[in-house]
Amino acid sequence: MASDLLDRVRLGGTVPSHVAVIMDGNGRWARERGLPRHLGHREGMKSVREVVEGAVEAGVDILTLFAFSTENWKRPAQEVSALMGLLQLYARKERTELRRQGVEVHVLGDLERVDESTRSAVLEIVEGTRGGESLRLNLMISYGGREEILRVARTLADRVQAGHLDPDDIDNTMVEDLLFTRGLPSPDLLIRTSGEHRISNFMLWQLAYTELHISPVFWPDFHREHLFEAVLDFQRRERRFGRVGAGIEAS
Repeated sequence: MASDLLDRVRLGGTVPSHVAVIMDGNGRWARERGLPRHLGHREGMKSVREVVEGAVEAGVDILTLFAFSTENWKRPAQEVSALMGLLQLYARKERTELRRQGVEVHVLGDLERVDESTRSAVLEIVEGTRGGESLRLNLMISYGGREEILRVARTLADRVQAGHLDPDDIDNTMVEDLLFTRGLPSPDLLIRTSGEHRISNFMLWQLAYTELHISPVFWPDFHREHLFEAVLDFQRRERRFGRVGAGIEAS
């Protein structure tokens, strides 16, 4: 099935250059099976590999995964510790395979809040995959969209207060140069798993004109064929970016 869907993707037209994913449903997946939440998160690691490999096969240039949000720090300490442990495990277990596939990993977010051993592990995967040309993989860790925008606003305010910047000169480019995603195009496609219809404080600036695909599948059950289905959905759409679509007259 996955190979048939991939063939349709390759024949279907433009593949989204940048795909972002809100990986949701680990806890509910575990609860339905009478398992502790951390086992849902652990099972979700297999889906990360599936989607990374699927993105490479489909010809996606950039894959951004919402791995750990600023709100996740409010979860029980035991769950936070388990999530940090899984990040370390992923970084050490997958580094060699990602490098072999030509995947270059970047970690974006407020890493000052991350414990030393986790920060060391994720920085090792960044260094160990540097130079990969098949796919750029962004892992968003300790990231929140509102916090990112506040960070930009404070930086610009400091520059104005210091007399280095005229407020009238602030524009989109200046803001984007201060985002964690500096130098990257905005996502063409956002996928959210588990059927929830919200963006949960994720890339609030960058998602202004992103196409959304909501999958009912919990993240641990999300495999490459689900990614291909999302890409096919994207290929059927006409992106307008606020403009009038082809063949439609403005009123």
